[in-house]
Amino acid sequence: MRNKISAGRGRPPGEHHTRVDISLLEYLVKISMKHGIDSDKFFQKLVNAWKHQESTCKSLRIKCRKKTQDYAIFLITSRHKVVAQFPIPERILKETDPLIEFTYVKLRRKPLVKEIKLRRLQIRDLRAGMKHVNVKARVLEVPEPTPVFTRFGECVNVTNALIADETGVIRLSLWNKQIKAISVDDVIKIENAHVAAFKGVRQLRIGKNGKISSIKDAGFPTTK
Repeated sequence: MRNKISAGRGRPPGEHHTRVDISLLEYLVKISMKHGIDSDKFFQKLVNAWKHQESTCKSLRIKCRKKTQDYAIFLITSRHKVVAQFPIPERILKETDPLIEFTYVKLRRKPLVKEIKLRRLQIRDLRAGMKHVNVKARVLEVPEPTPVFTRFGECVNVTNALIADETGVIRLSLWNKQIKAISVDDVIKIENAHVAAFKGVRQLRIGKNGKISSIKDAGFPTTK
């Protein structure tokens, strides 16, 4: 069962989407990906149309054709061609970024991965199981590495650095040369990473296909 992501408004934390909700949210993500639109931005444009009757998002024109006490019906067109028409419950329209978890489900399905440029997330958005994650953060600490033997008998150095942005902190798992690539107080850019959980604690892992680099950004904010 997917957990509901809550950020202070919409349904109370702990409630879950119904199967009908999930089908709808996955469908909205598919539309946003197909047209190369950030899912959060696409959802906000739907909310704008709900409040003001109409909005535009790149080549898409979004109209709220009908409102009731419980739902709204939207018509989406592109260059005068109908893209989709569907109802959205009002309770979903009052949520904050409900598409985010469904975006990552879709990103694991080819060929949709090639149809969208991944957006940079904030640390508070990260959930175990997410892949293809891009994050920018400041390095708070880099503990002394610990030698560990792999299942192949190879000895490697491992450490879990602590990184932060203005929304939170997370541990970053580093191996061998990755450890020397960063220093405390560096602002780093992490690309194509994935999020795991170790002993109940979130970890960001780079893996063989990921990338980490230091960037110049002296004014980058971090959480206190």
